[in-house]
Formats: sequence, C-alpha cells, structure tokens
Amino acid sequence: MTEPVLATKGISKSFGALTASKDISIDLRPGEIHALIGPNGAGKSTLIKQIAGGLRPDTGRVLFRGEDVTGLAAYQRARRGLGRTFQISTLAMEDTVLQNAVLGALGAAGNPYRIVGRALAGGALRDRAEAALVRVGLAEKRMQRTSDLSHGQRRQLEVAVALTLSPKAFVMDEPMAGLGAAGSKALTGFLDGLRAEAPILLVEHDMDAVFALADRISVLVYGEVIATGTVDVIRKNPEVRRAYLGEEA
Repeated sequence: MTEPVLATKGISKSFGALTASKDISIDLRPGEIHALIGPNGAGKSTLIKQIAGGLRPDTGRVLFRGEDVTGLAAYQRARRGLGRTFQISTLAMEDTVLQNAVLGALGAAGNPYRIVGRALAGGALRDRAEAALVRVGLAEKRMQRTSDLSHGQRRQLEVAVALTLSPKAFVMDEPMAGLGAAGSKALTGFLDGLRAEAPILLVEHDMDAVFALADRISVLVYGEVIATGTVDVIRKNPEVRRAYLGEEA
C-alpha cells in the first residue's frame, strides 16, 4: 500500500470541558481527494488548524511526507510543501493580484517581505507567481486590485497563492463557499485536475462538489470520525444519513 502524504495519528484537542477532536486518525494518499464533511460545530475547522499548524493537538501526531510535523509552525509546514486555502479569505485586499501571488512565492522561498518590490520587477519569484495566475485563469487580472475581484476570482487567487509553494499536498477549507453554480462547477473542474499534481484534503459543505470529486470521504460529528469510505459507502451509511446527509444522499 502506498504511504500517505499526510496523516493524523490519534490527535485530540479539548478546550476546557469541550472535546473538539477525539482520537482522530485520517490520511491523504497520493493522487486523491479526501473530503472531510460534517455538520456545523463538528470540529472540522479545529482539525484543519491542527493539520496545518495553527493549533497544536493535546495528544497524537501529524505526519507530512513521513516527517512528524506536530511541533512545527504553520509557515514551517508550508515551506515543506503543505499548501492551504482558508474558509475566510486572508488575501491582502488593497494589493494587486500579482502582489498577492508574489507574497506567496516569497513566503515559500523563505525570503523577507522587504524584497517584494525587487521580486515584482522580475526574476524567478515573479515568474512562479505569474505561472500560478495563468493556471487559475487570472493572468489578465494580475495588475488589478484584489478588492475589485469577484468572490469567485478571490477563491481562484487563494489557490494560486497556494500553488506558488509547489505544494506536495493541499488542505482546502470550504473553497466553494459563496460561489454560485457556475463558479462551483469551474472550481470543481480545476480541482479535479489538480489532484494528479498534489493530493487534496477538502473540507466542503457543497455536497455536489464532494460527491463529484472525492475518492474517499470522512464524516466528522461532535469531534469524532464516524465513518470513512468511498462516495457510495458514505451515501449508504445509515449513521451518516441520520447525522448529516439526510435525504441529500
């Protein structure tokens, strides 16, 4: 069996009397999209923070490409190739599209932000940023202020910023949030092709997108994974239907 690119081993996290994550072990394999679904308050965001480095688990480990990264900060995991997009945008809205992409490339290279002007003038970092914008379809918008982009275009830009890391895996937190039907369809198509480059751990409420994309699905309820399996397995699981899917399945 192929070794996972990303894995959690029995991670748990509590906030006082509230257990947000309870002994969670999931993994992400090469070439796949593994979707993480569950109702609001299930603990998905807390789990993602622990995987990406924003929050340290109380117990358990996070492994990335065979390395124990549990004690590493988010930027250290990013430099090892863990790309992340966020549920709430973290883009610099007053900067241009290209500036945002270059900042991502600078972070990946470990360079101080004071040389951003030099990077924008030319060189490998700008080339990397512009290549990422081409891939997500934003090349013609590169000199536009980010605040002037549509919501869907900002989502595309977030993916471009992650791409500048040359990621070995992606963690995506609700990339379809706020997108209309056309935007969701376009992003679904893009992510479908992206998995061959780097596998994706996908947190998403858009079940049409999840069912179209996922090789495997894990269902999180009250901080626990209650089921993991293929789309067909999850659709038919009576406990999952009661807890989350209902008649959507």
